[in-house]
Amino acid sequence: MVEQIKNQIKEIIENKYEITNLVVEDGKIDNVDISVPLFAISKNLRKNPKLIFDEISPLLELKEIKEIVFLNGFLNINLNREAISENVIKKVLAEKTSFGNSNYNKDEVVVIDYSSPNIAKSFGLGHIRSTMIGNAIKNLYLKTGAKVIGINHLGDWGTQFGKMIVAYKKWGKKEEVEKNPIAELQKLYVRFHDEAKENENLEQEGRDAFRKLELNDPEMVELWTWFREESLKEFMEIYDTLKVSFDSYAGEAFYNDKMDDVVLELENKNLLKVDDGATIVDLEEFNLPPALIKRSDGATLYMTRDLAALFYRLKTYKFTRAIYVVGNEQKLHFEQLKSITKLMGYNLDIEHVGFGLLMVDGKKMSTRGGKFKRLEDIITQIVSDANVAITEKNPNLKNKEEVSKAVGIGAIIFNDLKNERNLNVDFNLENMLKFEGQTGPYIQYSSVRITSILKDQKIDLDKIDYSYFNQDHYYNAVKTIANFPKIVERATESRNPSVIAKYLLDLASQFNHFYGKQKIVVEDIRHLNTNLSLISSIRDILDEGMRILGITSLKEM
Repeated sequence: MVEQIKNQIKEIIENKYEITNLVVEDGKIDNVDISVPLFAISKNLRKNPKLIFDEISPLLELKEIKEIVFLNGFLNINLNREAISENVIKKVLAEKTSFGNSNYNKDEVVVIDYSSPNIAKSFGLGHIRSTMIGNAIKNLYLKTGAKVIGINHLGDWGTQFGKMIVAYKKWGKKEEVEKNPIAELQKLYVRFHDEAKENENLEQEGRDAFRKLELNDPEMVELWTWFREESLKEFMEIYDTLKVSFDSYAGEAFYNDKMDDVVLELENKNLLKVDDGATIVDLEEFNLPPALIKRSDGATLYMTRDLAALFYRLKTYKFTRAIYVVGNEQKLHFEQLKSITKLMGYNLDIEHVGFGLLMVDGKKMSTRGGKFKRLEDIITQIVSDANVAITEKNPNLKNKEEVSKAVGIGAIIFNDLKNERNLNVDFNLENMLKFEGQTGPYIQYSSVRITSILKDQKIDLDKIDYSYFNQDHYYNAVKTIANFPKIVERATESRNPSVIAKYLLDLASQFNHFYGKQKIVVEDIRHLNTNLSLISSIRDILDEGMRILGITSLKEM
């Protein structure tokens, strides 16, 4: 409702002075709900801001506005707290977790490429970033009315599989791999790179093996298929644990028979050049280095495959926007991808949603160098730690294992998503599991505390006294609640789940401030219903915000 009032104010003033882009913002000082800076109008009209204020004030006779004040060049507005609060509370109580749903993106068909782990390697801690950022963005687009296709572009092709095959044939034992496929294959992959430091021929052997795989050599295909099937079993267990799902698991290998058409189209449009034996697309006009389409030995590269995938998705899903949730280090690749499509005559909305590294003890993880942490091991550890913490707080909790799992995994997810996605994230199990501060357990516990208060209570909408919302600790909470739809839109527009995470911290803080200041279960029935309606609204939005981020809300902790 506050946003609607701001839009009304904006329209009235813009029509009055025949201007556009008027700034109407939230109040910057205490006890001011809305502010309109008058400096720009004053400068254009060469008129004193106070005179402009006097002209505008009579036009803003809206029932929701309580008073209008001029201060230091600003038109400051205080709203009717009771009317605003009644509107917001009734709306949230009626819509519950649907509050904030909109048709903002109803015309969008969005394909989101995220997670995309590499076959024959364990699902590492580092994969959590793409997986959960992508999942949250998908949820945001769905909440704002878009049709969304989530794609897990599995890394199931490329030279690394040639290396893996070479390593297995040289040092692998079938019985060892069958016992623990992913861990054993990963050891072989690390050994390959260790050995390659002393044996220069190994890298070429890996490339040769992959080339055979591309040419459908039966032995290579059989090994590759085995590696892929075993990897998917482990991946699906992880996705089930994280409660993340995809609409497509078509990996890189899926596009093997679709790349020739891309190369032919590039050739027909005279976009290909041969440089030192390699086939490239010159991107000099975009101030970018050339994009490699084929190596000198004819092997395809990531760019060829990504172009094939892009055009397949365009044909299959008819998307309006293609989003790639991939680390910041791939920025150049996606700039090249977008530039090539422009040269080909396409006008596609392609966006690289980058993110920083996940750091452990200040260092980057690397499978190749053996500096790697399996997500499964991390989850086991944090769930165990959560169980210890919960046992101390609530030893008689019945579903302790289930709660510990939700708290532990929620802690990992929130620790990631509370940060601006472009920044590196420090991974510290002890800090992220605290029940106070900027953590997932703090948000979950705030919701649980409200659920505990609401237990055995029933809200009577006809017995709410909105005059209580004239008090700051009531009204400030309502204003934060009212902001949720705008927060959802802002997070979607910026493709940045941290906007939601930070909002949830603010809302939880508002509740805990209210809880510390105000006795909630009181004898007066109208006062009681007022309190219950407010905290129930807070709880619904906390739960919905957590759902968007991929965090499980709880009834007990």
